[in-house]
Amino acid sequence: MPQIQKLKQNIDFRRTYGRGKSFSEPALVTYVLKNNRAGICRFGVTTGKKIGNAVMRNRCRRIITAAFKEISGDICCGCDIVFVARFKTTKLKSTDVCEIMKRQLKSAGVLNEKGA
Repeated sequence: MPQIQKLKQNIDFRRTYGRGKSFSEPALVTYVLKNNRAGICRFGVTTGKKIGNAVMRNRCRRIITAAFKEISGDICCGCDIVFVARFKTTKLKSTDVCEIMKRQLKSAGVLNEKGA
């Protein structure tokens, strides 16, 4: 199981947006970028003001984080992942978001075969 850390620096988010590959669905956008850190997978969550007020944005962050923790054991190591919430995310449960994440990460080649 890879070590999981959170992305916190703006430069890391911008690098992932600029150089990473994006996977989009109506409820979630995922950016994936391979990094050179051995065995460390980093992830971050972004929610914009178009999502709603602070309560809605925080709920989206909690839903996405809970879904990621559920599948984090199946993720290959050495990548930066940024999840961008969309308005549809506010109406979904973490299990629904987890299925969307699995599809996107599988197409990115980050998810192990047993997690698919």
